[in-house]
Amino acid sequence: MTHRLPALLLAALAATPAFAADPPATPAAVVAQAPDAAWQAIPAEDLLVMTVEGGKRVVIQLAPGLSPRHVANIVKLAKAHWWDGTSINRVQDNYVVQWGDSTEKKPTPPGLSATSADDYGLPLANRRLAVTPLPYPDPYAPSTGFVAGWPVAMDGAAAWLPHCYGYVGVGRNVSPDAGTGAELYAVIGQAPRQLDRNIAVVGRVIEGMAILSSLPRGSGELGFYTSQEHPVPILSVRLASELPEAERPRFVMMDTGSPSFARYLHLRANRKDDFYDRPAAGVDLCNAPVPVKPLP
Repeated sequence: MTHRLPALLLAALAATPAFAADPPATPAAVVAQAPDAAWQAIPAEDLLVMTVEGGKRVVIQLAPGLSPRHVANIVKLAKAHWWDGTSINRVQDNYVVQWGDSTEKKPTPPGLSATSADDYGLPLANRRLAVTPLPYPDPYAPSTGFVAGWPVAMDGAAAWLPHCYGYVGVGRNVSPDAGTGAELYAVIGQAPRQLDRNIAVVGRVIEGMAILSSLPRGSGELGFYTSQEHPVPILSVRLASELPEAERPRFVMMDTGSPSFARYLHLRANRKDDFYDRPAAGVDLCNAPVPVKPLP
């Protein structure tokens, strides 16, 4: 009789790497001990630097490879300095921080591309993505994994970025409007994955989440600030590539195809050390954030 292992178990076994003796025992230790070869530089043109009231800085990594049309618009808006003088207008507890032009009357720069719901996912018909699979069930997608440093959900026809904590999406009105990229938000609560493929996700906050998540909550509907409350002024938004060399933030992200990331992912799902007695034997897409760190 021929015995066949379930496909999910086979995938899990295939994704579980072989490790040397005495490997790092925690995800944090893996990150701390990862060699230089396990890290990839984030291009300056993919970093959006937002300075808010008090000179506080928020850095967003954009994902042009997975959300190309919306990111192209965001780059044009940044180069036009369009967000200078706008504000953070909405802070809804356990949900999002949103910013843009509160009047909705500020003209956007010419040349922004039209967008549609087709831009919420990346079609796979003519693409072959190098995927590090996440071999655990996901309630929102048939399969999940990591591509070029980003978590992705997939259905065979398309791949899309999920709404994880700290991820940045594009505000829109009711369909068929898909947003231009002028109105952005960051997730500050439990991952609202029900929004996946209903709104464009364009990147993630890699510095300054403590600034966004600790802002006063708006008392208006959906967390919008009322006229008696204080929208947080945005002083400037620049691409890091526009800044003088000495002022550019520099970050690296872990190569999601590296042995270090494989070990990290294994421990996120199967941690057992001095603190953890019971390994979870699984991890969801948003609970295995790709490590990112600043360079000195």
